[in-house]
Amino acid sequence: MLGKTEDAHQYGQLTDAVKLAFQREYMTTKGRLVSVTQTAYVLALQFDMLPAALRQQAADRLAKNVESCGHISTGFLGTPYICHLFTQYGYHALAVKLLLNDKYPLWLYPVKMGPTTIWERWDGLRPDSSFQTPGMNSFNHYAYGTIVDWLYRVVAGIDIDENAPGYRHIIISPNQVKELGKVQASLLTPLGKVSRLWEPGGGQVNFEVVIPANATATIQIPATGIEKVQEGGRALSDVFPTGNVEIKEGRVIVKAGSGRYKFSILY
Repeated sequence: MLGKTEDAHQYGQLTDAVKLAFQREYMTTKGRLVSVTQTAYVLALQFDMLPAALRQQAADRLAKNVESCGHISTGFLGTPYICHLFTQYGYHALAVKLLLNDKYPLWLYPVKMGPTTIWERWDGLRPDSSFQTPGMNSFNHYAYGTIVDWLYRVVAGIDIDENAPGYRHIIISPNQVKELGKVQASLLTPLGKVSRLWEPGGGQVNFEVVIPANATATIQIPATGIEKVQEGGRALSDVFPTGNVEIKEGRVIVKAGSGRYKFSILY
């Protein structure tokens, strides 16, 4: 992007060398890692340290590990990525199950205990309402709050387009979580507020999206056919120009400019 092709080539070669060294030292020929911790698999997957052909089975091992434990055992290095990876590799339902579990050590346990901030430890407040040792019990810590990134990008589906930074082009791609029912989210971008509302009911889902001025969006609506989606009670072909609506991989893809859109998804 900067025109520094020699640097790009040099660092590209370094990247390949680092990955090969990692694989020789820490991975078997069948893709098992020397360390079997959840975080080891999370980081190897998140940063593409494994050969592409072996990543799915690594994700399968990670999911099996979490399911056998009944919870995650990641710290501040692995927690930000684990639910993203589960969604990416076909375990979205497991990510949702983890989110909604209110037993220690998972997200809703501290919520259930009553704090209004993100704490450093899952059990900063023990079940008997006593506090953990103050040496490692910050009550203002980002680590486990990183689940919000997954909630915004994956569940609410408000994401960036790396080819148009600054939210000049916005990706709206919600993932249905029936256990949550209504999902509402908004994000203040440099161009203005992006918001969306997902509200099931009455044989349809109402899906409202607001795109700020001077921005465009690709809106990916989970629906089985274009005829199943309306905007403002009208067929999509009556609202959007020819070529701005298509169906791909179980989603209706709509290219839209700024404005407020009220979609209805019929079932």
